Amino acid sequence: MLTFLSRGAERTATLDTARQSNTARSAELLAIARMAPDAALRHLGSAPEGLTPADVRDLLESFGPNDIRHDRPAPAAVQFLKAFANPFVLILLFLAGVMFVTDVVLADPSDGPDYKGFLTISTMATISAVMRFWQEYRAGNAAEKLRAMVTTTATVTRCLDGKPVTGEKDIQGIVPGDILSFAAGDMLPADVCFLKTKDLQINQSMLTGEAMPVEKAAGALAPAAPSGPTGDPLQDVDPLGADNLGFMGTSVVSGSGTAVVVATGNRTAFGSLAASLSGTRPETAFDTGIKKVSMTLIRFMLIMVPTVFVINGLTKDWTSAFLFGVTTAVGLTPEMLPLVVTANLAKGATLMSRHRVIVRRLNSIQNLGAMDVLATDKTGTLTEDRIVLERHLDSTGRGSERTLLFAAVNAHFQTGLRGLLDRAILDSAGDELPRITGAYTLVDEMPFDFARRRLSVVVEDLSGHTVVTKGAVEEVLGLCTQELTGRVPGGTAAPLSDARRVEIEELVAEQNALGLRVLAVAVREIPAAELVGKPASGGHLDYSVQDERDMTLVGFLTFLDPPKASAGPALASLARNGVAVKVITGDGALVAQKVCADVGLDTGAVVLGQETEALDLAQLGELAERTTLFAKVNPAQKARIIEAMREHGHTVGYLGDGVNDAAALRTADVGISVDTAVDIAKESADIILLDKDLTVLEHGVIEGRRTFVNTMKYIKMTASSNFGNMFSVLVASALLPFLPMIPVVTLLQGLVYDISMLTLPWDKVDQKELSRPRAWESESLSRFMVWIGPLSSIFDISTYALMWFVFAANTPEHAALFQSGWFVESIISQTVIVHILRTRRIPFLQSRASRSVLLATLAVCAFGLLLPFTGFGASLGLVALPWTYFPWLVLTIAAYGLVAETAKRVFIRRFGAWI
Repeated sequence: MLTFLSRGAERTATLDTARQSNTARSAELLAIARMAPDAALRHLGSAPEGLTPADVRDLLESFGPNDIRHDRPAPAAVQFLKAFANPFVLILLFLAGVMFVTDVVLADPSDGPDYKGFLTISTMATISAVMRFWQEYRAGNAAEKLRAMVTTTATVTRCLDGKPVTGEKDIQGIVPGDILSFAAGDMLPADVCFLKTKDLQINQSMLTGEAMPVEKAAGALAPAAPSGPTGDPLQDVDPLGADNLGFMGTSVVSGSGTAVVVATGNRTAFGSLAASLSGTRPETAFDTGIKKVSMTLIRFMLIMVPTVFVINGLTKDWTSAFLFGVTTAVGLTPEMLPLVVTANLAKGATLMSRHRVIVRRLNSIQNLGAMDVLATDKTGTLTEDRIVLERHLDSTGRGSERTLLFAAVNAHFQTGLRGLLDRAILDSAGDELPRITGAYTLVDEMPFDFARRRLSVVVEDLSGHTVVTKGAVEEVLGLCTQELTGRVPGGTAAPLSDARRVEIEELVAEQNALGLRVLAVAVREIPAAELVGKPASGGHLDYSVQDERDMTLVGFLTFLDPPKASAGPALASLARNGVAVKVITGDGALVAQKVCADVGLDTGAVVLGQETEALDLAQLGELAERTTLFAKVNPAQKARIIEAMREHGHTVGYLGDGVNDAAALRTADVGISVDTAVDIAKESADIILLDKDLTVLEHGVIEGRRTFVNTMKYIKMTASSNFGNMFSVLVASALLPFLPMIPVVTLLQGLVYDISMLTLPWDKVDQKELSRPRAWESESLSRFMVWIGPLSSIFDISTYALMWFVFAANTPEHAALFQSGWFVESIISQTVIVHILRTRRIPFLQSRASRSVLLATLAVCAFGLLLPFTGFGASLGLVALPWTYFPWLVLTIAAYGLVAETAKRVFIRRFGAWI
């Protein structure tokens, strides 16, 4: 029995491991492919009459069900806990724990426990995690329910009581050694080796990207050559190119066949790819960016919090210092970041759904906005994923209706299952088909077979019989002695000289170079007088392949998978928005070049998949920088190209829908698929398009950038504001004989401000901010904090001086007045400055915030002004401010706004960026 690759837990999701396992699997498949059918049966422990029930039970126990176990959703409890695995959520939970210890466990018995701080922070963390959990849990379960509704069967022959019995069986019960039968329309439920075939054509596009079906035949594959002329080992045949092997998930286009199962489940080509994708997904640009932002804030915390604690401990009491140190840590943490990010992403997902784009993983919206390279498969994304008749030519290369006429007669009168090419011919004939075929009646047929690679029909009209042949150029041309020339309806037959044959071969080569598949059409007219004495049976004349002779070449048919009308404009739009497009296809170079040219992509030098194998990631990344088209690429090579571009500093999206795209979808920063894709592609994707159209991606990219900008507004404004506040606290701690701010008031200020910032997902975004990819930059955040944060400290310190010298709040007895004055100035300046920092333009005049942001910030300012005058404010330790304070407040806020706007202009000129 063949030794199959196991799906052991030790298998990792790394590309190297996937490549090694694919190599081993390929060797095993090829070993069987090189056996004669009876030898393959013996090797697999099977027989023509099939396996016995005992054999099936043993094999099911050994190999398990024929099921692909790929990335099923984790249990709800596990998903819920994972939703908390966010750096800011963890920081908040840690601080909530600290506040629980200080305010509850270690609370002064006379005052009793204070749960306000603990409950506030833990509630914010929980709400954010629950929102994220619900969105992703619901999307994952929807996919599972759809899959559970589908039951697939296959025609299996097994041995019962010594006799072969054929019937339909659930594909999950299929085992290696089972005998399967296929007909047109059937899906292959396992990897198989064909024992018998009749005109069998298989669609392997889901694995290879090739739009055209491939021919399959029984019989042993030729042995591998041990070495080339120079003595170097030759690369072995790709199993996907073996004409006696079939693969799980592919489908029968035409013909029939019988095969023995070679591999099932995760040991198939389909399954081994799925198994290699299990485990942790690669870290994306969004994940990396959040971690960098977190580490930046944590570094500030590690410096500021101990400093504030020590200074206050030395100058005041250590208990108050510890509490204020914890409050400082809370102040430096953008408490609402998880909630603001989730709200931003959820709003983006909702808006994208209106454009028929479904978001499976919320983080991918950020990555879509940051994407600067879109890699895409060719078939079905740039093209229509269907075959059309592009041109019908005479033997000189000019357009010819006569060629279409005879091709339509051939396609219409054949009695077998019409293939993609026949349907394309009949579609092209359209309304003219009844007129074309009405003048003829079918006499006989010489069906297609893979040896002749052509199909002929014999039709009758008033003048006699005509043999009409359509097929591979070299096969049909070999039958021809003449060619039809001239534009008169019947044409003129002229001898086919050797010189003309060379010219015709050059014409066909030109068409192939354009990426077109070419068929030839030829006829042989048999006058009525020659029909006398022709062999007949059942009252009809008999024809055979011997009658395919002395034919006259009519012309050629060229076919292609046409580019989508929307592809060119969509690619141009992506380019205008700063997204470079790379085409990575399993199809051939010539076909791919033709399609790329049609959609406006300048491919330059084409790189084949095999050429990437010897390169390391750095070299491959350099090659990808100057390459637009990769052709003849296998799934592992696709994923490796994506990985190399990511390592080279790009945020990469990948658009694909086949099994051969799954690894690349998973490796990319944002994987994009369509709702008609195979399950494994949809499960590997982050975003699913309900329309297989690049145009909808533009909306997604813009929405991703809008989401990113509004998220970064919150991070930069809040982090810099908090940094400025804490810098002010540091100065105050060193100079004042009392705490500059009441700890619970500090927490309340942050909470109220952050609640107002929940309106940011609905804020307007300047067009300039949407015109380029937006990536996470922790260095930019640090620069912004250091540049803008201290500005608020200048005016905080001026407020200290105001309260100390003008309002005489300079003793512990007057600390409440000092703290109230600074609270009002701090919360209003922090809120008003939002309108300056949210845009690189002049606020209110050139760029106005959305109504929700305007109302929220106005409400915060009103809250800050009124709180010291309320009983609730008094319970927190605040006191009413004298009315003479407020002119100073207006002057301070106006000066702060003017300085901040000036600093913004200087920052933009110096660093070339803002939000």
